[in-house]
This record gives sequence, structure tokens and C-alpha cells, in this order.
Amino acid sequence: MSQYDFDLFVIGAGSGGVRASRMAAGFGARVGVAEDLYLGGTCVNVGCVPKKLFAYSAHYSEDFEDAKGFGWKLPEAVFDWPTLVRNKNQEIERLNGIYRNMLKASDVTIIDARAQFIDSHTLQVGDKQVTAERILIATGGWPHIPDFPGNEHVISSNEVFHLESLPKRTLVVGGGYIAIEFASIFHGMQREVSLLYRGEMFLRGFDSSLREHMAATIKQKGIDLRFNANVKDIQRQADGSLQVNLTDGTALETDLVLYATGRKPNLRGLGLENTAVTLDDKGFVAVNGDYETQDPSIYAIGDVTDTLQLTPVALAEGMALARRLFRPDDYVPVDYRDIATAVFCIPNIATLGLTEEQAREAGYGLKVYESRFRPMRNTLAGRGEESLMKMIVDKVSDRVLGVHMIGPDAGEIIQGLAVALKAGAIKAMFDATLGIHPTAAEEFVTMRTPTRTD
Repeated sequence: MSQYDFDLFVIGAGSGGVRASRMAAGFGARVGVAEDLYLGGTCVNVGCVPKKLFAYSAHYSEDFEDAKGFGWKLPEAVFDWPTLVRNKNQEIERLNGIYRNMLKASDVTIIDARAQFIDSHTLQVGDKQVTAERILIATGGWPHIPDFPGNEHVISSNEVFHLESLPKRTLVVGGGYIAIEFASIFHGMQREVSLLYRGEMFLRGFDSSLREHMAATIKQKGIDLRFNANVKDIQRQADGSLQVNLTDGTALETDLVLYATGRKPNLRGLGLENTAVTLDDKGFVAVNGDYETQDPSIYAIGDVTDTLQLTPVALAEGMALARRLFRPDDYVPVDYRDIATAVFCIPNIATLGLTEEQAREAGYGLKVYESRFRPMRNTLAGRGEESLMKMIVDKVSDRVLGVHMIGPDAGEIIQGLAVALKAGAIKAMFDATLGIHPTAAEEFVTMRTPTRTD
């Protein structure tokens, strides 16, 4: 018999933690998991899932407008926020139950409490102590709100899903995908929206063509987009509204301030000081390529480490670690190249592989293909909004290095192309592929003339 209660104990029942737990248990390990908040982690509860449900809801305002051009006469649509929140809550509760049942079916011991390290093999979990040969930290990230006068008046993406009512005016602060998505969501729900970013252009790390195109699209929709400014302080007014004073000397009034300026590893109260685990210079748990920390018995995956903060990445890491520890003959390292991702704003953004800037920095000679066009659905609707599709090709080998898109169903389209890039597709293969007509996706197989060539 082992001297420990568990072969593996997982702190955090989010996407990566649940996957690692179930896989390890399936390989015969004795597994326990501790979660003090909600099963499914950020993605299921205050991230991907509810966000996309809200994004679906926000899309309907444009759908109702567009329907008129196709012959539909509709009564005035009225949006009811409490109905959306109630139905969202029911769906999240259903998913929480599914996660619990999956863990139970895998014979994983679930403890609904926060875990804290006593030493490298011992945890205080609620009112009990447990020991484990190996311990996995999978506690994810937590929204970060900077310190400034009046920051007690703002909310984060955690709280936004539980608002009792949706204010008329909202200021979204940030320039990443969460900020862009919620600016689109609130605007789609027919609220006045301002989007504030401290830099010259939002969506840092995305292809420059996408960033510029999205900025123009957001402005066209009527969102108040402000660059090169930050919040100086926030003051509550007598009528309950908020006066937000900015660093550029201007001010605006709003009813809600949503901060989406990044997330930090959720490590509070874990007791890492009782272990040999170290943090890197960004505050992430330091791990090597096998997810090992400086403490030989402790591992970390997902958003607590300096990796791509995406649910599929955490899932892949959880699976890889379980195999490495308990089924090493089947171990396959995670391939972090060409990982597709999407931003569920309106319209959607999806990106895969290298941006044009990254490809040039890597020394490739390029052929760049770009296409801007009005989607077919927008013609009868009278909507002037354009889609953007872009392909980055290595001029020497003809290999497709990256594909990027802004437009309806961008995520669905780029997901399919991810398989092609993972298989090493060259541009000639795209050229030889017949498109499905009429679709937007066929544009990726009909691009013939590069817009730029090195």
C-alpha cells in the first residue's frame, strides 16, 4: 500500500484539472480534486460558455434589423436582461452537474473546499488533511484590477454575468479579447458603449490588418472607441452615475465600468511558501516542458503557468500530464504551434498561425493575400460591414504560415483550416481545392493574386 492517500491530488476543477483527474483515474491512479468555487472553472462559469451565450443574444439585434431586407416585417423587439441571466444560470448549473457526474463516474474523490499546502505532499483541504504522492496546481487565472482612486466602483468579467440589471451606459476598459467581446455584447444589447485602451491600437499580438479592420468596424457600429488614454480616477455622482476622469484630460459619464485589463494566476492562499515551488518574473508558476515545478512532487498546468490562456490548451496539458505520469508509453507532448483561437465579438475574429509581423520577424520571404468584401447576407440587409480574410505564405516553400479572418462564423471557418495547417498545407493545395459556392469560406481557396510580395 502507498504511504499516501492519493497518487495524484489536483487543486482546481477547471478544464485542465478535470481532464487531468479523469485521465489519471482512468489509468488506475487514485485521484482527488479540490474546488472551493465552481466545477468547470472559469470557462464554464464566468468565461467561454456564458460569454458566448451572451454573444448569441447580442447578435439578435442585428438579425432583427437585417430581416427586414429579406421581407420579414417584425414588431419592435424588446430585450429582457433578467431572462437571459436566468436562462444562462440554468445552463451553467446543468454543466456543473455534468462535470460532477463525470468526476464521480471516473472514481475521482471530490472535495468542495479550498486546498492549502502544508508541505510538498500534504494539503489542508477544508477541515481535513490529505496526502498525495504528486500534487497538481490547476487553479487558473483571476481578473486583475489595477489600483487607482475609485477602483471600488468597477466590476470585472466575473461579476458582469450576474448583474441584476444592465445599465444604459457602459465603459469597457482594456484592449484584449475580453474587452472587445463585451463592448460588442453591450452594444448588441442596445446600450451606449465606450471602449478605452491605453495604447495606440488594441488586440496586441494579433495581425495588424485584423487590428485596424476591427477598429474601423467598431467605430462604424457606433461604439465610442478611445485610444492612448487610461483611467485616472472614478467618482460616484449624486444620481448614482460614475464620472470617469482620464489621463488625457477628458472625462466621461457612465453607469457601469467593466475592467478587462488582464488576469493573474489564482494563487492566493495556496501556501506555496511551504513548498519549493517558485514563480517566474511575471508571477506565473515556473514549470519546465513537462509541467514540473521546482518541487519534484508538484506540477502545474493551464493559466497558472505562462502558456496560452485557452481552454483547449489546458485540456491538452491535463491529458499530456496524466499520460506522462501514469501511462508514459502513450505520452505525447503538447504541440503549441498553429493553435487557432477566436474572439467572439461582432463580427467574429479568428486567427491561426503566424501574423504577418511574426513571419517577417522570423525571416520568411512572404506572399500575402488579403481580401475585403461585403458578405452576401449583408447585401439585401443594407449593411455595409465588410469581412476580412488574410493568408500568409512562405514564398520559398509555398507553405501557408497563417490565416486570419474577421466576419460571420470566423471561428467555425478557421477551425477547419487549422487541420490543413497542422498537416503542413501549401498554397497550391488551397488553389487546387474547389470551394463551396456561395459561401464566405470559399474565399480562402480562390485567392490567386497576392496583395504584397517580398
